[in-house]
Amino acid sequence: MLEQEFSKQLLNWHDQHGRHDLPWQQNITPYRVWISEIMLQQTQVATVIPYYQRFMQQFPDIQSLADAGIDSVLHLWTGLGYYARARNLHKAAQIVRDEHAGFFPDEIEQVIALPGIGRSTAAAILSISGNQHHAILDGNVKRVLSRFYAIAGWPGKKEVENQLWRKAEQLTPDKNTGQYTQAIMDLGATLCTRTKPRCADCAVAIDCKAYQSDTISDYPGKKPRKALPERESIMLLLSNGNNDVILQQRPPTGIWGGLWCLPEADCDLRKDSLKKWCRDHFQFAPQEIQIYPELRHTFSHFHLNIIPVHISGDLINNSIMDSNNMVWYNTRQPDALGLAAPVKKLLDSYTKTLQEK
Repeated sequence: MLEQEFSKQLLNWHDQHGRHDLPWQQNITPYRVWISEIMLQQTQVATVIPYYQRFMQQFPDIQSLADAGIDSVLHLWTGLGYYARARNLHKAAQIVRDEHAGFFPDEIEQVIALPGIGRSTAAAILSISGNQHHAILDGNVKRVLSRFYAIAGWPGKKEVENQLWRKAEQLTPDKNTGQYTQAIMDLGATLCTRTKPRCADCAVAIDCKAYQSDTISDYPGKKPRKALPERESIMLLLSNGNNDVILQQRPPTGIWGGLWCLPEADCDLRKDSLKKWCRDHFQFAPQEIQIYPELRHTFSHFHLNIIPVHISGDLINNSIMDSNNMVWYNTRQPDALGLAAPVKKLLDSYTKTLQEK
């Protein structure tokens, strides 16, 4: 049977050529696999490794993650992007602590019920950590199966995704499911890559329809492209005499939910307008104003063009800082706060400028 040969060839290839020394492949537990699977969503392995190691050092188990403050979690996630992943990890850990006595559930329905975990991620966790028989369908596997079976169409379309799920289930062996799961993900990550796939080194290329018909570049089908809309934001670096900068914590949901960001001014860039906005919204008395070069940050669904403005001055009334969602950020000895990526970039640039003076 094609299915049996596929899994056999793939497992043999992985034994000899697969990756076996990644951090999450050591001392395998459901918790360790879970954290890695969430971090690896839409993020390259090389980027994830240092984040994973720091995360595990601070939160070695579910209890420590559940008991931590969200700021500590977001701080360790700063720069990794897609911050809803971190918020969902934290919520899920608290649910496991409170509703599952601190033990990661071993029923797939219970795992899928946790925040931020879908069908494929749940299957990966349970198959890798417990060798349970569940098929997975992450981005790498979608690409492998699209090419192997020459399944046309964008995998984001439900009918195409359903086809791929059926194939994934047919190929997943009853035995050695955990090893097979790692093998097929490895194949997509190292050989059957999005560009420049190494088909000559692939153990299953002989039966791959796209390879045999020389149509590899046609699969998987591309997502219909549309121009991303653009938005603009004026971000203020409001600094005092100590060069501390005001940060605001964003609401827990939405873009950069729960992260600390620079205030955003809803006015124009005239100095009079900026001064009035600072007084009206922050009781902040500006002295010098400097407009920095524009910075673009791209989300999955729009471009954000950021205009950074440094305004030195001081508060007219310090009572505004009594709010729980506002702090003076010490650029010399920064607190462990979760920062949005462009905010961290601007603060780093600001700090470097101070050091060069």
